[in-house]
Amino acid sequence: MNLAAKTTQVDKSGDRVRDMFAQIAPRYDTMNHLLSLGIDIHWRKSAVRKLRIEGSLPILDCCTGTGDLALMLAKRVEGRGIDVVGTDFCAPMIDLAQKKHHAKYPNLSVRFFEADSQSLPFDDGAFQLVTVAFGLRNVQDTEKGLREMVRVCAAGGQLAVLEFSQPSAPGLSQLYQAYFRHILPRVGQALAKNSQSAYAYLPNSVIQFPSGKAFASLMEHVGLANIKIFPLTLGIATLYLGDASKSEASGEFLAASTSCTASESDASAEDH
Repeated sequence: MNLAAKTTQVDKSGDRVRDMFAQIAPRYDTMNHLLSLGIDIHWRKSAVRKLRIEGSLPILDCCTGTGDLALMLAKRVEGRGIDVVGTDFCAPMIDLAQKKHHAKYPNLSVRFFEADSQSLPFDDGAFQLVTVAFGLRNVQDTEKGLREMVRVCAAGGQLAVLEFSQPSAPGLSQLYQAYFRHILPRVGQALAKNSQSAYAYLPNSVIQFPSGKAFASLMEHVGLANIKIFPLTLGIATLYLGDASKSEASGEFLAASTSCTASESDASAEDH
């Protein structure tokens, strides 16, 4: 069953996506929990543990949404003199991120402001680590967005992409496809009554986004090296890591040997 063949090509024009996310911003966290069956928090925690953070250069979280990953990063580097910056091109999302910061973690060193990931207002090599979680698939030009993230990442720094992907196991793949095609749009629409197309767009954007080695190839194409792929929860989500370097990428992908079940177990332990 080829799910991609049965979906409508997503319209990722900047104004459309910005307006759509502005409408659903108050329910954005619920949306992510719905898309991930409630596991997205553990995925972020698992990702944060795997990231390489060294030195004193700041960290950038693009497409930050309501700021969950940026706040987790700020918590990890708390007391080390490392600033965290979160950007998003949707102003209502930034407003919610700032409110979450002040309400829950007022002492963390993190700043949020509006910026388009396709045209970041930062100098070359300004950050030691650039991250994006569940947002790159919404960038109008994926390659352009990735190139901008590479540009602002210091040589030897790391770029991390956490994104939904399609599991390959036959039984799970069919269940996943049925959930995305029939259940998610209906439940999501009930949660976003003011947005007629958001929950049709969201599953389609996941289905049409490259995953696994296809996305790793794109990372290599934009100049990243030492690419590692970490499937999470049987491939429902994937963490991609790459090193920013002036030298050409090696062309080899390193498949992660870490069990995703073990990763989630570790993440759950952090919650307590």
